[in-house]
Amino acid sequence: MCGITGYIGGREALPILIPSLKKLEYRGYDSAGVALSLGGGVWVRKTKGRISALEEKLGAEEGAGRGARAGIGHTRWATHGEPSDLNSHPHTDVSDRIAVVHNGIIENYLALKEWLRSRGVLFRSETDTEVIAHLVNYYGREAETNPGTGLGRPDLLGAVRRTLTRLEGSYALAIISADYPDCIIAARKDSPLIIGVGRGENLVASDVPAILAHTREVLFMEDGELAVLRADQVELFNAQGERVERRPSHVDWDAEAAEKGGFAHFMLKEIHDQPRALSDTLRPRLQWRKSGDDGEAAEIPADINFDEIALDASWARAERIIITACGTAWHAAMVGKYAFEELARLPVEADVASEFRYRNPILDRDDLVIVISQSGETADTLAAMRLAKKKGCRILALTNVVGSTLSREADLVLYTWAGPEIAVASTKAFTTQLMCLYLLALKLGRMRLCLDEAAYLRCLRVLSRIPAQAAELLSRQDVIQRFASRQFNKTKVFFMGRQYDYAVSLENALKLKEISYTHSEAFAAGELKHGPIALVDRSTLIVTAATRASLFDKIISNIKEVSSRGASTLVITWEGETAFAQAADEVFFIPKPAVSGEEEAEAAERPARLTECFSPILSVIPAQLFAYYCSLQRGNDPDKPRNLAKSVTVE
Repeated sequence: MCGITGYIGGREALPILIPSLKKLEYRGYDSAGVALSLGGGVWVRKTKGRISALEEKLGAEEGAGRGARAGIGHTRWATHGEPSDLNSHPHTDVSDRIAVVHNGIIENYLALKEWLRSRGVLFRSETDTEVIAHLVNYYGREAETNPGTGLGRPDLLGAVRRTLTRLEGSYALAIISADYPDCIIAARKDSPLIIGVGRGENLVASDVPAILAHTREVLFMEDGELAVLRADQVELFNAQGERVERRPSHVDWDAEAAEKGGFAHFMLKEIHDQPRALSDTLRPRLQWRKSGDDGEAAEIPADINFDEIALDASWARAERIIITACGTAWHAAMVGKYAFEELARLPVEADVASEFRYRNPILDRDDLVIVISQSGETADTLAAMRLAKKKGCRILALTNVVGSTLSREADLVLYTWAGPEIAVASTKAFTTQLMCLYLLALKLGRMRLCLDEAAYLRCLRVLSRIPAQAAELLSRQDVIQRFASRQFNKTKVFFMGRQYDYAVSLENALKLKEISYTHSEAFAAGELKHGPIALVDRSTLIVTAATRASLFDKIISNIKEVSSRGASTLVITWEGETAFAQAADEVFFIPKPAVSGEEEAEAAERPARLTECFSPILSVIPAQLFAYYCSLQRGNDPDKPRNLAKSVTVE
């Protein structure tokens, strides 16, 4: 995944492009570059390294890029060719009059490369993107002598259109030409691209944060569309070359939401943003009523209402749910599997999207398929959705990004409303996805009469308290910080738990390996003696999530088994629990799901497991903090983990 941006208008382009690229650096950061329409030519500067390295290079050139009113920029996550100056974008044609930036993968680039070489083209990089610049040049020159153009210069738009017909794979493109200094051409297929519509200026970018400082009016490009941007005009065309009329969408995001807000890293900011994000996800979907007859008492939750989707009786008739996703979103799917089975008594499959799409899954028209992706652009998840849709299944998308491909192609969409997530390692995306899945499971369980009214309302009350409980939990982050300072040098960290605690352990292990580069794994605690215990020694830390009271005795046995072999142990459990005081080295407490005396009495009559099921939203937060502080202790940048990018828009 890479980030691209472009600007054309009345202001100098370079001072706009560089800050825009910084807003996209989460998409890739192994090289960066810019190309400007300047002095009758295309002026290119690019370098290996982060955007700061590009700034240093530009700073060494007095007056660099001055006067250019149009340009494009790129920050790269390498796919074809190692990170290097030559492989950095933008890429140009042999005449250096056309420059291209690209996000995606051109799958047939080797065949195109050989075809171009046979026509005398010399290549300078190892990338797939360079073929695009050469193809545009080739078809532009071919059309140059066409008397029908009457331009006496290459037909840039026609050349781009012909080039796109040759490309197989995915792309988001921005192209400038020295022969057309008054325009930028943009195109997309299977990779995100948006257009920012301003006054006397227009922008193109991979994601909304890159353009928020300049406009909030956004055109979300559809697959197969091509756009011509000029300072005072945006022309949009579909794959057939027909003009498309579409009004821009207004984006309400606060520009500051994409900044660090005083925190050292985006990841820490987003961890602390979870109480707000959870509240934004939850509260608008709860229907409230006064708790007293006089109408003056506090409001309490009474029902769930999804304004975006109508949950009619057909939902209750579903015979199976399939949830598919990748990475962190798949771990949310695993939690969702337990929740739907427990609360709605429906069989659920939680499948990795990259496996789902290739295994010829058995699907029925009565199945409900839930697809989860924070960005809404994850390549394998989109492919899985399209496969299920082709089989006639009803598709519900769970995403954070309005206008994303997932949101446009699904039958129904439920937004997490988490706000921009910039850090590569997801945090608030996970917890808000869980909140949406719990709401769906509860509503479906009530519709299917699997939950009586008392149990349903009690669950809603528990959920309504979670944002405040998350804030209270975060106020004790120093406990986890101190623990991380003592344990960060462990060579092996294993996370274990049972049922919901196993599902959240998968996410906990992923977070640690993503940003601290520590070998970490997760397993169901009952599987300890079926192999994993062979790896346990004094260099091992075992982190156990324990929120199922009925299973505490079994968890204590697991802890004793690893402790006797020299492992250090941490347990994450409910506040007030004393069961692990003697067994574990350290215990971190999370707020209980029920806090009032009346509800405690009610819990004694009803199985406590009904509200224990919401524990992953809280129990994951200490593990997020632990991963963050271990990353710092090991000298890493948690916002920019090596070899990773924010969302995987290519296979």
